[in-house]
Amino acid sequence: MRRIAMTGGAGHVATLLRGFLCTEVEHLRLIDVRRAEELRPNESFVEADLADAEAMKGALAGMDGVIHLGGIAQESDIEAILRANALGTFNVYEAARANGVQRIVFASSNHASGFYPRSETITPLDPARPDSRYGLSKCFGELLAGLYYDTAGIRTLSIRIGNAGTYPNSERSAAIWISARDLAQLVRIGLTHPDIAAAVVYGVSRTDANWWKDDLAWRLGYRPQDNPRDHLRLENPTEGAIAAYFQGGGFCEGDHDGKIRLRDRDGLAVRAEAPR
Repeated sequence: MRRIAMTGGAGHVATLLRGFLCTEVEHLRLIDVRRAEELRPNESFVEADLADAEAMKGALAGMDGVIHLGGIAQESDIEAILRANALGTFNVYEAARANGVQRIVFASSNHASGFYPRSETITPLDPARPDSRYGLSKCFGELLAGLYYDTAGIRTLSIRIGNAGTYPNSERSAAIWISARDLAQLVRIGLTHPDIAAAVVYGVSRTDANWWKDDLAWRLGYRPQDNPRDHLRLENPTEGAIAAYFQGGGFCEGDHDGKIRLRDRDGLAVRAEAPR
């Protein structure tokens, strides 16, 4: 954790993390298409578009590790998602390879597995079930991490972030919220743990929900400090039937026809009741 680059450096999650990480690194380079505000003495800013391969190579020059937060953080049309999240992540890995960067923390998302029912407990080893084009792009990033470990030795911790809002504002976000302090702990693990190759963990604080079982995060030393229920400010109390049924919430509603279709871990159909 000497010289670390952070894509999406002007965004919400980066702003939350900077206060925890800037005192622990020699230099933090913020990369974004819009300028990051109030730079600290050991921070710098580089304007670069993730979709510009040459710009990304220049932005990662001299770095020891990358925290890849950049891209579109919501559902969008497929062209925009492919450009920012798929091509953009590919360019980050190519730039890392070109510059000899050996560590990446990839901000994946719970939406990579959002079409699991809330009644099921899943692990990062269960098959991905993206709930949107956005979630699909995060699956691509996780697979890309494996490819670059196998071909270039770049080590990645992909963190399927639950909800990284300033505070949880709904029952769903209370089940999956992660505080900035706990997320920073996972980022440190991703940048430093010697055993990581291409690992996937869920990013969630000390929740009492049973949506995810993540033994790997515990094995890597993750010990969440915050409980979402202690920070809950209920602002969005209601959900539609599809959103309330699946872990991905509202992301599951976009192109959904309203019929619940379940499948087991082998990909075989399972009968289910229609949502009430």
